[in-house]
Amino acid sequence: MLTGLRVAAATCVSLCLLPTLTSRAAAQAAGDAVPLGEVVVTADRRPEPIERSGSAISVVTREQIESFNPTSLVDALRNVPGLDITETGGPGAATSVRLRGANTGQTLVLIDGMRVNDPAGPGGDFDFSGLLPTVIDRIEVLRGPQSALYGSDAIGGVVNIITRKGSGEPRFEFRTEGGSYGTFSSSLAAYGSSGPWSYSVAGGGQRGDGFSRFGYRITPLRKFAPFEADGFSRYGGFGRLGYDPGEGVAFEFGILSFRTLTDYDAASSTLPRLLQATGPARAFPDTPSRSTRELTQIFGRVTAETGPVSHSLRVYANETNRTNNDVSYKTNTLPVNTTETFSEFRGTRIGVEYQGDLKLDRYGVLTFGGRGEAEEAATYSTPVQPVPGSRAGTLKARQDTRSVFALYQLPIYDRLILTLGGRHDEVDRVTFDTWRATAAYLIPETGTKFRASGGTGGKAPTLFQLFAPIFGNPALLPERSIGWDAGIDQSFFDGRGSVSATVFGNRFENLINFNAATSNYFNTAKADTSGVEVEAGFVLLPEFVKLTAAYTYLHAKDLATNLTLARRPQHVGRFGVAITPLPGWVIEPRVTFVSLRFSGANETGPLPQYGRLDIYSDYKINEMWRVFGRIENLTDTRYQEVLNYGTTGRAVYAGFSVTW
Repeated sequence: MLTGLRVAAATCVSLCLLPTLTSRAAAQAAGDAVPLGEVVVTADRRPEPIERSGSAISVVTREQIESFNPTSLVDALRNVPGLDITETGGPGAATSVRLRGANTGQTLVLIDGMRVNDPAGPGGDFDFSGLLPTVIDRIEVLRGPQSALYGSDAIGGVVNIITRKGSGEPRFEFRTEGGSYGTFSSSLAAYGSSGPWSYSVAGGGQRGDGFSRFGYRITPLRKFAPFEADGFSRYGGFGRLGYDPGEGVAFEFGILSFRTLTDYDAASSTLPRLLQATGPARAFPDTPSRSTRELTQIFGRVTAETGPVSHSLRVYANETNRTNNDVSYKTNTLPVNTTETFSEFRGTRIGVEYQGDLKLDRYGVLTFGGRGEAEEAATYSTPVQPVPGSRAGTLKARQDTRSVFALYQLPIYDRLILTLGGRHDEVDRVTFDTWRATAAYLIPETGTKFRASGGTGGKAPTLFQLFAPIFGNPALLPERSIGWDAGIDQSFFDGRGSVSATVFGNRFENLINFNAATSNYFNTAKADTSGVEVEAGFVLLPEFVKLTAAYTYLHAKDLATNLTLARRPQHVGRFGVAITPLPGWVIEPRVTFVSLRFSGANETGPLPQYGRLDIYSDYKINEMWRVFGRIENLTDTRYQEVLNYGTTGRAVYAGFSVTW
């Protein structure tokens, strides 16, 4: 661990010293400034300038999403320090996120402030593969335990996906792209306002032939080739309508829906034996399984101002539907050896939440509120082969959540901002209390902010963990954590360069594991994570060259075994250099490196380190037309994110957009 910390510290120091290697005169003359004064809403549940927040928070803008991959959130999110993404076999596959080494279900995902984690999932996590970026304005990633603000699941942090709002003159956008692996996508959006009304509507679709999720470009598995390609398609849209007559009361309504259809491979648990096999058994892990995933959400909100108090009341509902047509082969592909099962998972959530903000002038702001929510999970199974059977329910359960919270933000003069908050959650038969505190100290003369935060997290057991037949354990307790971080944000040259560096630590208790001997879930696991996060951006040559960088060092251990937790790389970094050879034309090579990690628990399934080179280019013809393209994995690096599941080879994509 000490060696890793030395490497992390050296990287941090190098990035912090980089501005001293850049000409001050050139930087002051630069025309491409790093944005300052950005407003975030997730850190303290209300809008505030990011430079006044004591939390570790990153913002992924719409422009960044489009420049990384306009058809997927995955690549842009990889640029957030402390956040790790796992795809099980390329675009369209199940995609999970971890923050600061926490489990996937310990990251709370919000869309416009509303919870969308899957109530019917075993771990209650959210699958990022189904969202279309065309509906997204920005993503705010709040790292560290945040249950005092948002309740259950916010142990590792919060990812808040914020959809687009309409304002100003009507605007229309059309975008299309095509490229490798038979990929094609298009989207259309319209947004604007008229008098007190505002609107935003967007929709689109994407399809791709893909590649085999199992075994693609994995040398030891070539004996199973040829593999069939596993394609995917996804489509959906959203609408948002607001009414604000400027009299202190405003209304808003929104709806979104996405659907993803994906081919996948059900690799067998007997794979080690079959790696030595020959003959008909060779092809069987490459199965024709297929899944469908749907997410639908609807909400209504009213806000009002009554003197010094701002009120917000929101009613919302969402539903996550998943179906798997799961096919497996016991020894070969003959029908008699084929098992096929059709499984259905339906998770629903309905809730109401109130929040008040009491403005106390120089004495700060008191934010308070409560939430009531009902979650239901229903699962079904239908045998198809070798013997067809009838549809049978395997789980039907519900749990209700009641929460109250408060957060006090106190500015002391113009330099020190303190917050202290707490929350009480009751999730049916279990309760837990959490707290959170932050501090930010500003030195405007030097563009410096020192910040620190600490708090606790809690996660109620999922309905599957509690009540699933055979596996469920109704006596489970909430998972708990305590964490802290401290950091510095430093800007240079009137905001034309910046560095953000953070050290953090977390301890997790009562973690829920699965006991293979008793075939049920239980609370015994403990884990510890700590590390360093660095973000940086600098204008190296005015109007010509800009550098961006993100790096994470993570020490993540199971305290029972002192072994590294599964799928947690110790080092992850991404570096980009944006070059502008002509006005309106940007070329940006990006390098990603990931260190050794383990696909399985107890340091099993080691995955070698790798580096990947991508290149993005964008040319703005005029205010209306743009053309763009990208090359992914230019060097055709072979790597895996999950053992035996494929990743993209060299791939080329190009498209255009028009705005009017």
